[in-house]
Amino acid sequence: MANRFVLNETSYHGAGAIQEIATEALGRGFSKALICSDPDLIKFGVTAKVTEVLDKAGLAYDIYSNIKANPTIENVQLGVDAFKKAEADYLIAIGGGSSMDTAKGIGIVIANPEFADIRSLEGVAPTKNKSVPIFAVPTTAGTAAEVTINYVITDAEKNRKMVCVDPKDIPVVAFVDPEMMSSMPKGLTAATGMDALTHAIEGYITAGAWELSDMFHLKAIEIISRSLRDAVANTPKGREDMALGQYVAGMGFSNVGLGIVHSMAHPLGALYDTPHGVANAIILPTVMEYNAPCTGEKYREIARAMGVAGVDDMSQEEYRKAAVDAVRKLSEDVGIPADLKDIVKKEDIPFLAQSAYDDACRPGNPRETSVEEITALYESLL
Repeated sequence: MANRFVLNETSYHGAGAIQEIATEALGRGFSKALICSDPDLIKFGVTAKVTEVLDKAGLAYDIYSNIKANPTIENVQLGVDAFKKAEADYLIAIGGGSSMDTAKGIGIVIANPEFADIRSLEGVAPTKNKSVPIFAVPTTAGTAAEVTINYVITDAEKNRKMVCVDPKDIPVVAFVDPEMMSSMPKGLTAATGMDALTHAIEGYITAGAWELSDMFHLKAIEIISRSLRDAVANTPKGREDMALGQYVAGMGFSNVGLGIVHSMAHPLGALYDTPHGVANAIILPTVMEYNAPCTGEKYREIARAMGVAGVDDMSQEEYRKAAVDAVRKLSEDVGIPADLKDIVKKEDIPFLAQSAYDDACRPGNPRETSVEEITALYESLL
């Protein structure tokens, strides 16, 4: 069986990377962009950092900002209308996963109008054409949507998230500029950073993992675990390292899948609008304990990458515990809640468990599971 790996055509990294947007747009002969961004980024002047680059280069654009934190089918549909009205020929997604996921949905539908029913994109849809070209400018260090082939759209009518997987949606160029992330508040920095760590750990232990993906995930775990605390403290070095670490994690998990941390987190976002990174961070240590028997020696390498000393002298039980404890300590240090008591209503657990089991991320989990076992995991977190 052949292992496929899909990455951006081009990516720019480091302070000032957004200046290359004009270079790429002009070099590719683009005439007008539809910018996808969210209202807060516009309000606080973050989006303007990109529009200033476009204005200076004489590049035309319209802005679409009707995007929720957990973007909905309607957000994508309205974005498709906005793209057509603007007579644009490319997209610039500025923001976290919400803006980029919305842009991916818009780009795929414009290029494949037979998938105008957004629900038809769930899972691995048989699209024929590449998305409208997308430039991705992350403002959070977490989702790595700028380098992944996944996007998640909320079906508000059914209170569920649809995971869409399509190599044709990957942005053609990513501009990973830590200066675009400097205005993130501490809570968002912590949540998105733990989301990135979840990507790296789940990607490392997922059923589809192999040597090439392992390389990215272990490096990502190392970078994230050493830099997230500093990023939350808003140090330039912490921001820069987290921007890189989350991107490296995305290079891996996008190509091999995730597991039930994500499948359990998705329904929390759909039902309660829980921030995705917070949900992942709370669930991650508990699911790591659950998955440990099916991970071989991988938790030793996770512990090592997180800076735990003496792992080679530990028993399997000891290094597995050390890995989980290191994750739990990092989460605690950056202010993530320890449980779901203030989020989940007990009467909703049957719905949550079934939704998590049906989620597209669940088959990648290293341990076979069931609705009943996922139910028990949710209950243990209350």
